[in-house]
Amino acid sequence: MSGLRRAALLALALAACAPEPAPRTVPVFRTPGAPIWSNAVLDPARLVGDWQEVAAFAAPGACRPGGARIVAGPGGGGLGLAARLCLGGKETAFQGPLAVTGPGRLLPANATEPWWVLWADTDVRTLAIGTPSGRFGFILNRGGALPPDRLAAAREILDWNGYDLRWLTLF
Repeated sequence: MSGLRRAALLALALAACAPEPAPRTVPVFRTPGAPIWSNAVLDPARLVGDWQEVAAFAAPGACRPGGARIVAGPGGGGLGLAARLCLGGKETAFQGPLAVTGPGRLLPANATEPWWVLWADTDVRTLAIGTPSGRFGFILNRGGALPPDRLAAAREILDWNGYDLRWLTLF
């Protein structure tokens, strides 16, 4: 056996003994198994418009704040979404239909899981959105800066739905 072949076999044998890389863990920002409720009275048509992401569950500096545009579907049927958001510390883009799957429950095209609108203020200017898995959560606002009272309300409802507010990063 040639020296080169012997060296290659030795390298392969050593590589086989190396430990497997640790699986990438997905952060969870809410208590597993904690009760969670979506907004049962939300009228999806009132979501149409431009939204700014003002807070998200992520490590500070993990990603930039994003935004979303929700539009009425052709002929007034359904909703569409164009967005770039910080979800769980990762910038994520969406483009396409936004399905309404239940009261206060939305499913963007190509999303890995549904978004639950946990809270909307009376005039639907601020939304607190989360997921049953707790892999991400965020606050959207429209019409300028988020007033302290609406931020406090959104934080309270996220906390009530099991989210760990220590991970809520304001943009």
